[in-house]
Amino acid sequence: MLLDSGTISKMLTPLKIDELNELQLAALKAGQEDKDLVLLSDTGSGKTLGYLLPILALMDEKATGTQALVIVPSRELAIQIEQVFKLMGTGLKVTCCYGGHLRETEENNLVEAPALIIGTPGRLADHLRRGNIHPETIRTLVLDEFDKSLELGFQEEMEAIIASLRSLTKRILTSATAAVEVPAFVGLRTEQTLDFLSGEKPERLALQLVKSPDADKLETLFRLICRIGDRSAVVFCNHRESVERVSAFLKEKSIVNVFYHGALEQPERDSALAKFRNGSSDVLVTTDLASRGLDVPNIRYIIHYHLPATEDVFIHRNGRTARMDASGTAILLLSPEERLPSFITETPTLVELPEKAVLPAKPKWTTLFISLGKKDKVNKVDIVGLFSHKGMLKKDDIGLIEVKDFFSFAGIRKSTVQQVLELIKNEKLKNKKVKIDVAK
Repeated sequence: MLLDSGTISKMLTPLKIDELNELQLAALKAGQEDKDLVLLSDTGSGKTLGYLLPILALMDEKATGTQALVIVPSRELAIQIEQVFKLMGTGLKVTCCYGGHLRETEENNLVEAPALIIGTPGRLADHLRRGNIHPETIRTLVLDEFDKSLELGFQEEMEAIIASLRSLTKRILTSATAAVEVPAFVGLRTEQTLDFLSGEKPERLALQLVKSPDADKLETLFRLICRIGDRSAVVFCNHRESVERVSAFLKEKSIVNVFYHGALEQPERDSALAKFRNGSSDVLVTTDLASRGLDVPNIRYIIHYHLPATEDVFIHRNGRTARMDASGTAILLLSPEERLPSFITETPTLVELPEKAVLPAKPKWTTLFISLGKKDKVNKVDIVGLFSHKGMLKKDDIGLIEVKDFFSFAGIRKSTVQQVLELIKNEKLKNKKVKIDVAK
């Protein structure tokens, strides 16, 4: 596919990007050379576009069959990449494959082979075994966040997938850390490495320390969130059980929050993230699953309820805030028995919490669940139209809307919820019956 300056400019406009950055320009050039590419860059530096452009440059618009495969460690990252690719308006078909929703839906999407497939190792390996993906035409392979995939134990699936790709001419690997050995089964040839890792924390990231008087840090976390107020915060825990325990405690203390971890079903994950993104909840309690690949802008605080196990985990957690031109603060909670890990070389600012905890203001938004989605030909405009024309909502009363395959979420000003639900309870969307209620 010919990527001249005019074509690239058209692709960037829907992404609200004026021009390619240094990383993306270098990756576009290197990606078209006769070498494999290893792209190292910090979280939030734009490496998704850095490999999507070379993929497109290597594609034949007239060819049939799947030409490129992107393997990612999480379903959220897969969905995010798919959204970026669709916004670029290439006219090429893309399909996303990941666990947590119906395999049959993906099978239908794969009947007419998409030019690009994005997916997680387990689901991709399953489709290959079933013959739903035809690997013989795939010439470009991207392993995005390949170090994370290996860390999560996907090596067996990745090895099987790569072994099936006998026509590969290009491999692109990306990572936010350089300290990972690339397994032999990846089959790297003479590779070119582009190292854009800064090795530094974002300049706008402040590091703070809060000491808990007790080994159980729940009460200290509660008082810290009260001090933060209604600013967005992600609380990182090391275990799923801890996530649910922390979330339940905060709820008992009247702190509105959502929790997120790998054992949740996909609709539960989607609901939690939608609530956090649209402001229905200012607090997200999560495992390190949320430290990479999640598209949640404007996070103000990162709270390390549990200390990070490694420097990489510390960096990736903190990478959720202070992105681009925004500022952010990372806060470490320390019990009397704990000591800061040796890899945290900067001296954090010690913060004393007020004696009296004042509950933060409740979120002004509520999330509505809508039982129709993309597969029902529903889009954001349809939902806005329903809420504004039938639900009598003003533009400012409608917040972020997310349309998934089989359902959607909409942020609505909390004070209008009862009104809008009453007005639209018997209405249809795209001439179909629709169930709309407060998201669970």
